Amino acid sequence: NKGDVSFFHKSNGVRPKNLNHSHKRESKKHGQKMGKNEKTAKELLGELYSDREYLEKLLQDEDLIKGKIRTGERVQDLIVGCISYLDTRTAFWQQQKPIYARQRDRKLMQQQWNRVLHKPPSDPTRYVLNSLEEIDTALSVGNTESGLKKARELMKAVKEWSEEVLPNKREVLGNLHSCIGNALMDLGNMDKALHHHEKDLELAKKGNLMDSKSRALDNIGRVYARIGKFQQAIEVWEEKLPLVCGGLEKAWLFHEIGRCYLELKRYSEARDYGSRSLIAADDISDEKWQLNASVLMAQAELKLGNYKACVLHFEGALDRAKLLQDDSASEAIQKVNTDIPILLSHSLPHPSRLWPFL
Repeated sequence: NKGDVSFFHKSNGVRPKNLNHSHKRESKKHGQKMGKNEKTAKELLGELYSDREYLEKLLQDEDLIKGKIRTGERVQDLIVGCISYLDTRTAFWQQQKPIYARQRDRKLMQQQWNRVLHKPPSDPTRYVLNSLEEIDTALSVGNTESGLKKARELMKAVKEWSEEVLPNKREVLGNLHSCIGNALMDLGNMDKALHHHEKDLELAKKGNLMDSKSRALDNIGRVYARIGKFQQAIEVWEEKLPLVCGGLEKAWLFHEIGRCYLELKRYSEARDYGSRSLIAADDISDEKWQLNASVLMAQAELKLGNYKACVLHFEGALDRAKLLQDDSASEAIQKVNTDIPILLSHSLPHPSRLWPFL
């Protein structure tokens, strides 16, 4: 029992009529047709190629092909009809779209799709500004991972755009390197943070972007200070000094350079930069930085053994701490002021244990 093969008729849909060729002639004909380019047929037919091979084998079964199905049609005619249909489709597909052409078209389609993916929005500048605001917001509220991810995604997109699309592309990339560097610094990855801030500096120098250069030097100095490379931090921040224009930034920068000198035990330089920070803070009447500068100067004088000058600076710092209602600073300063008479009477050379900020 060879089974019911009526499914062949159902599967091909349309069967050529009046096929009265002998099965041997048909088998030879189709075998030659496939033998010309069997690989091509396999690629064009795909999974159907195994079906065609199966039909070819059925034609070799003499008993099977002599039979008829329930409708009266010969099994041989059905098999030959199915093979003819597959061969017709093979020829059609090969004629309409050769394999190499279809591969080329797939590649072209992928390239076109990639261009769509990287196609800039209708207003790239507005898109970038909005994205940078989102990144800045995420970083400022502590969503560091989210801000970092957004910055990296935006950088990937911007790199694909031309300067015709985004005229300030270099500036935007520098800004993104800065954002990524700050995020990595918050996450404690100082090496990668330094790399991104140096990229920001490189782009700023190439584009002669002074504000961007100032920002990059600022951040590079902060990384060096965080990892204890105080001399490198000083050198970078001193390079930034000519670029500083605002009083608040001056007060901050002078103070940070002074702190680095204090860490390096170069107390005279620390005192001098503390004085410069205080002058800048006085110019803008910023009580917080007046407090910080006064404390720095007091610390330096203390290390230099100038206790009277130290007391004067601590008293000035205490007044400002009270104005700012900074209780922790007030308590620390009052403790030092209480202990300084003891220092004077015992002439202790290095009473740093008395000042918790050291």
